[in-house]
Amino acid sequence: MADPSTERPQEEIRQRGFFDVRWRQFRRAPRPVVRAVASSLTVAVVLGTAFLVYDIALDAGAQLPGGDLRIGFLAAYVALVLAVGAFVTWLIVPQPSRTGRARTTRSGWSAMLGLFAAVPIAYLVLVVLHEIIKPFLTHL
Repeated sequence: MADPSTERPQEEIRQRGFFDVRWRQFRRAPRPVVRAVASSLTVAVVLGTAFLVYDIALDAGAQLPGGDLRIGFLAAYVALVLAVGAFVTWLIVPQPSRTGRARTTRSGWSAMLGLFAAVPIAYLVLVVLHEIIKPFLTHL
């Protein structure tokens, strides 16, 4: 038995606050999640920039073939971001496997991860482009 006089008092475990926990989760995000978000973000930024150029051109009075198709372009934008984000994530996020296994497999879960990551990203990119970038560019 250990001598009670030599035992070190147990230190209390410090409870982390809400923001400490979220910051730690942000810094140590799993690779599949980072890949899913990055692929969806890349597609959303490229397509969103194309929409922003189209939107500014129409606001400036450009006469484009087909007229004002902003609603259709927005629907296509969201559908493409969701589809391409899910597909690219399916391509780059393999299903977890046992160590030493040479062949990686893909599953529908990878595509679902990409789809779930793409939904908020599609809309957040549109909000940033339309509410922050567009007013900045049009008031120069």
